[in-house]
Amino acid sequence: MANSGLGQPYYTGLLDTPLVIQVGSLVIAKPLLLWVNDGLMAVFFMVVGLEIKREVLEGGLSSISSAALPAIAAVGGMVGPVVLYVACAWGNEQAMRGWAIPAATDIAFALGVLALVGARVPPSLKIFLLALAIIDDLGAIIIIAAFYTAELSVVALALAGVGLVMLVVLNFAGVTRRAAYVLTGVFVWVCVLKSGIHATLAGVVVGLAIPMRAADGTSPLQSLEHDLHSWIAFGVLPIFAFANAGVRLTDITLSDLLDPIQVGIGLGLFLGKQIGVIGSIWIFVRLGLGTLPKGANWRQVYGMALLTGVGFTMSLFVSTLAFPAEGYDADVRIAVLLGSLASAITGYLVLRLAPAGR
Repeated sequence: MANSGLGQPYYTGLLDTPLVIQVGSLVIAKPLLLWVNDGLMAVFFMVVGLEIKREVLEGGLSSISSAALPAIAAVGGMVGPVVLYVACAWGNEQAMRGWAIPAATDIAFALGVLALVGARVPPSLKIFLLALAIIDDLGAIIIIAAFYTAELSVVALALAGVGLVMLVVLNFAGVTRRAAYVLTGVFVWVCVLKSGIHATLAGVVVGLAIPMRAADGTSPLQSLEHDLHSWIAFGVLPIFAFANAGVRLTDITLSDLLDPIQVGIGLGLFLGKQIGVIGSIWIFVRLGLGTLPKGANWRQVYGMALLTGVGFTMSLFVSTLAFPAEGYDADVRIAVLLGSLASAITGYLVLRLAPAGR
């Protein structure tokens, strides 16, 4: 649509449509694009919070021994792209703002490509990639909070803190009704939005507050996560992609693609990710501090490392924070798309052609 006759009058016009919600003197006025990025993506980040809590309490991150290797790999997978990006953008202060764009992995797409390989990879490798990507997302959340925060409003931040205390009280009181958490979560979201911290972080806080177990043995967290996954997969993420991946290819030239920002993003995703992940795993295993996932060989682990370079959703999201209306938008998106596509294709081929077993 962005490259058709509908691009300028309809696609751009739709995303620029103002939407205002006002209650008394409280006004939230944003174009539709920011309602998607600040509002709908808060729901996505809430599911990330649910996944992190589940994995830490009862999943692949519930013990130090099981979490150590994915954690090391995730850290390496964030450091590698950042180093490559900084090397490409060094000396350009404005370009340096995008250093975190290639650092995150897209869980859904990476696992989706891995699923295409089917039974050719052991289940342990899928669990390893999921744990790595979840830790990776946690790192991205910390980066957003620490480095992409505007000037803070102390009053709004204090009110958000009150909302956070309310969520903790609900959890310890054994409250399992979703409405209580959703209403409190909306209050926290509004306060965080007005505080200067990115509003999507409120979604993570709400997700972490949902109880893992109820008195009757059921899991409110897993139930909510299950119910939201379809909405995220078929609603939130497609809408986010539609709103943020509309690249006008007619405006892209070879010199644009060779700009340090674009080169840094592309190389960071495709080379930085795989080098950081496989390098940190190799060092950790060689030092005798851990072993490869059960039933997996080095070629399969390398293919998995390639898939961590698929950074579609989170990379696009961080790019909107790093370069808001800076004129780099289309270039950044094409670099993210190319780097992610190259990682997905090569990762799939390596896994498809890798021999089974060690």
